[in-house]
Amino acid sequence: MAVQPADVTAAELAVLHALWNGSATIREITDVVYSGGSASEYATVKKLLSRIEAKGLVTRDTSQLAHRFSAAISPDDLIARRLQDVAEDICDGSHTPLLMNLLTHRQYSAPERKQLRELLNELFGADSPK
Repeated sequence: MAVQPADVTAAELAVLHALWNGSATIREITDVVYSGGSASEYATVKKLLSRIEAKGLVTRDTSQLAHRFSAAISPDDLIARRLQDVAEDICDGSHTPLLMNLLTHRQYSAPERKQLRELLNELFGADSPK
């Protein structure tokens, strides 16, 4: 059974955020997620890692005494999976309403607008009228 992005809880996402900065031990992740984490918070991170490892979202390196964990999914891949689910659930699979909503409900800085124009030109060419 494929893992659905909706299965990633806010707490699991916090662990993934810590791992997107590089591999880490449970203690290192606990210190990032719960500044100076207690024993119960350490146990919480350990449980969260077990859950997201079972979902295939992290890998474990057991070559050292303190196991190291790494994210098995990039932020971009998780974003793509979640947005695809939203498009399927709300927009009958169409990305157009999703993209239009995202683009019209926020102010964009000049560098962001430039980046968006470059992406559109790259994907679709310069289709603007002459």
